[in-house]
Amino acid sequence: MTSIATFTGSSVGKKVLMAITGLMLFGFVMVHLLGNLTLFIPDEGKAFNEYGHFLETVLHGWLIIAFEVGLIALLLVHMIYAIIVAWIDKEKARPQKYALIKNAGGKSRKSLASRSMILTGPVILIFIIMHVKMFKFAAHPPVVYHGTEMKNLFAVVVEAFKVPWITAAYVAVMVLLGFHLWHGVWSAFQSMGWNSDRHIKLLTRLSWLAGIVLGAGFLALPLYIYFFVTVGTGGH
Repeated sequence: MTSIATFTGSSVGKKVLMAITGLMLFGFVMVHLLGNLTLFIPDEGKAFNEYGHFLETVLHGWLIIAFEVGLIALLLVHMIYAIIVAWIDKEKARPQKYALIKNAGGKSRKSLASRSMILTGPVILIFIIMHVKMFKFAAHPPVVYHGTEMKNLFAVVVEAFKVPWITAAYVAVMVLLGFHLWHGVWSAFQSMGWNSDRHIKLLTRLSWLAGIVLGAGFLALPLYIYFFVTVGTGGH
């Protein structure tokens, strides 16, 4: 126990814990996007509503509760260690700020994405809180498929994304999410010690791909609904 506490309290340990929780959160975001892609199916929201109903009812609803508790724990740990690593450890190591920030070459990856982490992190946290409030705790009208009544999540999503400022806000935050994932995934690779000279080009491309694919994927959803989904019916 002492060795674990010593490791988690060390500079390297903090970065590794932040990396592990970050990669786990990345996995959740990827699965969440895959589920949300059912919004593109032209069936008036049937697939999306059934997907949501399955998540809420499997194992009598206990699985989603356990998953949400675990997700909150991961988010808190990641956020706490991100603050410690970014603001406390770096202040001790670099009391004098650099006058110029640039990519130092080699394994250094200073970029717009890395410099904006102090902004994208808090914005994404606020977004998550608002997102959960807007969709999970909204008043959901019922819908019936094959004799089974369930929440019409699709109607709530369509109603929200038909509001121009909500769609614009989501698009803006998804751009920031792309930047956050781009540097976050790279930083996790580095903290885990995987960025050897042999693999650095591949890992750099993977981090770019993570940010672009997930950011663009989530960004496309509100735009698609705003421009192409009919209000009220969910038809196409």
